[in-house]
Amino acid sequence: MRLRFLSMIVAAALVAAAPANAQRQSLADRVGSLEQQVQNNQSNMDMLNQLNQLRTQMQALQSQVEQLQHDNEQLKQSAKDQYLDLDSRLNRLEGGAPVLPAAPAAAAPKPAAAPVVPVAAAPERPPSVHGDAGSLAASGDERTTYNVAFNSLKAGNYQDSAQLFLSFLELYPNGVYTPNALYWLGESYYATRNFPQAEAQFRDLISRYPTHDKASGGLLKIGLSQYGEGKVDQAQATLEQVVSTYPGSDAARTAQDRLQSIRLGQQIR
Repeated sequence: MRLRFLSMIVAAALVAAAPANAQRQSLADRVGSLEQQVQNNQSNMDMLNQLNQLRTQMQALQSQVEQLQHDNEQLKQSAKDQYLDLDSRLNRLEGGAPVLPAAPAAAAPKPAAAPVVPVAAAPERPPSVHGDAGSLAASGDERTTYNVAFNSLKAGNYQDSAQLFLSFLELYPNGVYTPNALYWLGESYYATRNFPQAEAQFRDLISRYPTHDKASGGLLKIGLSQYGEGKVDQAQATLEQVVSTYPGSDAARTAQDRLQSIRLGQQIR
């Protein structure tokens, strides 16, 4: 009887202990679940913070990209403005009114008693000889014949000046003014955008008179004629030759400006 009674007491205790143990396990599970949720929430907060940081960085980078794009557009516009300004100034220089060369040393000297009068105060009288090669030849005066063609060039009658310079060269193939006539004949062709003919005349000038004071300008105009023909690489090589062959000259400075203009034009395309 005592053994049965003890067995019943132990069984009752076990039965009573089971719910308490189950409750403890359930509470531990809940605590673990809450801890897991807290950890998950912390992870989510960390991820959210990282996303916010990335979003801020992306906005900053986007602002930098927009600023760089704006700066690049300004640089391109500035380069374009510089190119157009430089090109305009060069065109004015290249298309400016030519200066009449001084009379050659072989010209008749002035009387010793005559006072020296500035050219600007007493300009030369316009030549009185006009017409075709036959009438020009009749004058027998190389300077007058040359002035007829040259004044036509100064007046902007480039087609007429080309014909007149050709007539002069037929009459005076080896005259005192022949180098100048070759140069201005090339200029007459260049002004009408007949670049191949212009280049040919400038090459003839340099070939026949390499030490003449027009040689540097002739080489410059060869480069500009090549550029007008679309031979950009050849034009750049010729202009660089002008800079190296005639350093410090007006032709070299114009060649350097034209090289810069060409390079700027290539950058903005």
